[in-house]
Amino acid sequence: MTEMNLTGWDMNKMDEVEWQPWGSPGSDARAKVLGSGDGYYLCLIEAGTGYKGDWHEHANVEMFYLISGRIRNQGVELETGSGYAAAAGSVHEDFEVLAPSTYLSIFKL
Repeated sequence: MTEMNLTGWDMNKMDEVEWQPWGSPGSDARAKVLGSGDGYYLCLIEAGTGYKGDWHEHANVEMFYLISGRIRNQGVELETGSGYAAAAGSVHEDFEVLAPSTYLSIFKL
């Protein structure tokens, strides 16, 4: 097979990426950064029941896909297979894990 040009690509194998703490200190959540580019990050997150996200305003779009579990986001309960996109300028006031959950988050710092 011909060698492919990987310039501009950031690909990582799940088992080769270290878990990192996620959220406020002491929170029951961890994340793996599976890729990044142009300031955007693709993160796999595991969070326990009761984990709450901090209030923040989105400077850029944030996208979310719930692989498994149940969460409440902005007052709306979401279950496995659900997702959302928050537009730049939107405010994140409510995010709580209602059952152990695994999800993907795509955001720009």
